Amino acid sequence: MSISDPISDLFARIRNGQQARLQVISAPASKYVENVLGVLQREGYIRTFSRKEVSKGRADVNIELKYDSGAPVIKALDRVSTPGRRVYTGIGKIAKFYNGLGIFILSTPKGVLSDREAREQNVGGEVLGKVF
Repeated sequence: MSISDPISDLFARIRNGQQARLQVISAPASKYVENVLGVLQREGYIRTFSRKEVSKGRADVNIELKYDSGAPVIKALDRVSTPGRRVYTGIGKIAKFYNGLGIFILSTPKGVLSDREAREQNVGGEVLGKVF
């Protein structure tokens, strides 16, 4: 079965895994999902992730969730742009989320980046989600 919105599916799996206090969760793998997970790892919201071949032509990503004193590091994980409503932003209009404590994940011409990385590289793009 194909997933119409793999990023929303990924976010839901992470939220559900943290609510159940799981150490490791899995999600269907794709380069797009791995790029989003790379941003979450660079920003310190997850420990690590690895790709695992399940069968020929099908792979999963194992995601190691991060906790601080038993509480999940990710407090909020929301999808902004959806398949039915795309949200784009320019470099000058990227807002601060929770006064800079949270991040926006953007899909830019230079790849999937956090809002901080997008400002450094001076690019805007589609706002995929927000994390706090």
